[in-house]
Amino acid sequence: MRKSPKEIDVENEILAMLSGKPALAASFIFDDEEAQALQNYANVVSIKRLGYNDHGPVHMNKTALNALIMFDILSKAGIKFNLEEEKIGTVEESKIAVLISSLLHDIGMSVSRDNHEILGVILAMPIIERTLSKIFTDDIEKKTIIRSLIIEGIAGHMATQDIHSLEAGLVSIGDGCDMEKGRARIIFLLSRTPKVGDIHKYSANSIVKGEEKPIRIIVEMTESVGFFQIEEVLFPKILSNPVKPYIELYGRVTGEEMRRYL
Repeated sequence: MRKSPKEIDVENEILAMLSGKPALAASFIFDDEEAQALQNYANVVSIKRLGYNDHGPVHMNKTALNALIMFDILSKAGIKFNLEEEKIGTVEESKIAVLISSLLHDIGMSVSRDNHEILGVILAMPIIERTLSKIFTDDIEKKTIIRSLIIEGIAGHMATQDIHSLEAGLVSIGDGCDMEKGRARIIFLLSRTPKVGDIHKYSANSIVKGEEKPIRIIVEMTESVGFFQIEEVLFPKILSNPVKPYIELYGRVTGEEMRRYL
């Protein structure tokens, strides 16, 4: 199955951040033909049928990249993820869960926008099962725990239901932080009227080490409508998120004063 240059570039960025079992997990998902087919078809349904922005492989990869950046910042700050805090797993295993759920979080868009989180869980199950079976060959308990954590990340990424782990929280925020203008290039040609979810028409974000808290997210926008999009799309995902205590959130129109949300 042929991949776009952008998709390959983001895959390589992700692989450059990983080693050990997380790197294996990423390679397995990137090479999984069913995962690729679902990601690509999700984009067809999203853009051509429903008139939404990019929900395909590049977006899912960018979500994973964002989540991994935040993961590493928190890890270096000494924050323990739930598997380690609860003494049922390791940092490496938490990273596997964040990675896989991020890479598959929107495949439910291949069916419908409505309830696509739950539909995505159903579609992801065989991919999750065969990927984890390759990594945890003789550890059924560990595979079962990580599978549940991955499901939480997929099911909870829209903040329509409560999530209770830092691992799942990173998936939701990583999704909300994909604001690249390229995501909307197709529908931007069809309509110049902004709507909720179109933040990327006007904005780009950076995720860096914070000063007061571990993570700082800065949304730079070319038009003030982006503030509405922050408040309607990204902020709610952070507000009800277990990762919220560790995040500074800022937004500004280029050349103007920064506005702080968290």
